Amino acid sequence: MAKIDLDSLGIEELASLREHATDKLFEKVAVRRAELEAELEKLAQYGKPVKKPEGVPVAKVKKAEEVREPKEPVAKAA
Repeated sequence: MAKIDLDSLGIEELASLREHATDKLFEKVAVRRAELEAELEKLAQYGKPVKKPEGVPVAKVKKAEEVREPKEPVAKAA
């Protein structure tokens, strides 16, 4: 891919470049989305329909005071 000297481009040229890049990104996203949806359809035939996750569960972190020492001492390797 050829490098483009953005500093040498005028406002109209930069705007056109931005528009072209945005269009290409939308095209690529649409193609990838179609591929993924087709894959989901194939996978859905093997079981329950695939549901989109609503959120990622967050692990609870214990506070320093709540962390307890082990009840049995651990033998150290000599």
